[in-house]
Amino acid sequence: MSLKVDLHIHTVYSDGVYTPFEIIEKAHQSGLSIISITDHDSVNGIKEAINYGKEKGIEVIPGLELSTDLEDKEVHLLAYFIDYENEELLKYLNFFREERLYRAKRIIQKLRNLGLSITIDDVIDRAKNSAIGRPHIAYTLVDLGLVKNYTEAFEKYLGDNCPAYERKIHISPTSALKLINEVGGLSFIAHPGYMKESILLNIIKAGIDGIEVIHPSHNENQINFYRGIVNQYCLLETGGSDFHGGKKNDEENFGKFTISLNQVEAMRKMLLRNTA
Repeated sequence: MSLKVDLHIHTVYSDGVYTPFEIIEKAHQSGLSIISITDHDSVNGIKEAINYGKEKGIEVIPGLELSTDLEDKEVHLLAYFIDYENEELLKYLNFFREERLYRAKRIIQKLRNLGLSITIDDVIDRAKNSAIGRPHIAYTLVDLGLVKNYTEAFEKYLGDNCPAYERKIHISPTSALKLINEVGGLSFIAHPGYMKESILLNIIKAGIDGIEVIHPSHNENQINFYRGIVNQYCLLETGGSDFHGGKKNDEENFGKFTISLNQVEAMRKMLLRNTA
């Protein structure tokens, strides 16, 4: 039986709804053998996942999803096999954690100006130890009865160009690639189906290691297209469920969008070449 690998999973330490412990339990039940915790701008859930993963026979690859900006568009990069205890990385992530809080405060003020009775303390209580993002604000609006559901929160208030929208502070993909390389990791373009081809090609030229080919948002034609690009530019391939939890379609994706052990072994070979 071939091993199932999901290298794009979020926990409560960013905008997921499950703890690392719960993710390992779900991975075990779904027959996953290797996973990566790729929280947004946070590595806080990795150690817990690695430790419990060992008990359940599941390998956890230290990962991260970084927010960058190119051509005035948000671009996400996945990092794998990182030294998640690296001091410079932790300083960088702490800076962005603080920036996420400042952004959340600006969003809350806009919501209050629109007549919604919500405070930053409400959101912090909902987020707990997580790096605060728009999903936490959306769920808080639902909890307070100010919107009917998560989707309405984004469509009416929080989505891009909506009344309470606030841009996130980003770094350039080039800077992010440099950081990932410095902490011993491999870099991948996340869910390229959301971006223009010109942006994709620019990041490839900047020195990306690979592309996320398997993703819930990619149809069969897109999968074949991105796999072709991987082969054309001699890149690595990754994939996963981009699991956050809490929504029906998302829950159904867990364990469904996977790659094979061959892709992981290709990553390990690249890491060996990088350190040779």
